[in-house]
Amino acid sequence: KKQVSSMSKRWNIQEIREFVEKNSDSKLLTKEFQGFSQKLEFECACGNKFEKNFKKFKNNHQRKCDVCQPPKESR
Repeated sequence: KKQVSSMSKRWNIQEIREFVEKNSDSKLLTKEFQGFSQKLEFECACGNKFEKNFKKFKNNHQRKCDVCQPPKESR
């Protein structure tokens, strides 16, 4: 069996929803997944809605809204 890198895995909206629920306090609001560049809509635990693509959410651990998790200053 070849190891499939996690990014080339075909995610569907159901798997993403489960990932979001298991790995964050946020909820996924988007109903369809078109691809990794698509902005997904989430609802943060605080009730704020925010948008991120899944790659950022998953790989960069950006799993909250900008109020709960302010964006890091880029140096």
